[in-house]
Amino acid sequence: MLRLWIMKAATPALTALERAGVHFITHSFSVDTSHQNIGYGKTAAEALGIDQERVFKTLLVESDMGPIVGIVPVNKQLSMKAIAVVVGAKRCELLDAQYVARISGYVVGGVSPFGQKRLLPTIIDEAALLFDTIFVSGGRRGLDVEVAPSILISLLNAIAAAVATS
Repeated sequence: MLRLWIMKAATPALTALERAGVHFITHSFSVDTSHQNIGYGKTAAEALGIDQERVFKTLLVESDMGPIVGIVPVNKQLSMKAIAVVVGAKRCELLDAQYVARISGYVVGGVSPFGQKRLLPTIIDEAALLFDTIFVSGGRRGLDVEVAPSILISLLNAIAAAVATS
């Protein structure tokens, strides 16, 4: 007897992208834990052979207005001052890993901007607009999604602004 298995999306991020009916490409890679001192995003860029400027990390920050998602290239840092200005908050600070998991549903190193438990205000660094496609986490370590920045901005109601710093 022949059985067909229909593969469901592996993560909430992929489910959200499939439901939206948008074009995206998944990229799987082996996570080499010996390189984690350089960060998950830089490890992804290295494993995929992609310039670090095209690979973006998803960070959650707390503000006096509640949690916010900040998305910046992996070779940059998120400016707390800049993101606070964009959203009109008095201050912002990075959330700790346990709180990130509770809010987003993802573990650090696998936080995707897509498929989080709830849609949060999202700010992406304007450098994303320089590329036809960018890479973000697909919702687990070792899985990235290649997507057009315009799709990310549209699906997440994101704002593109200068929020990255060296």
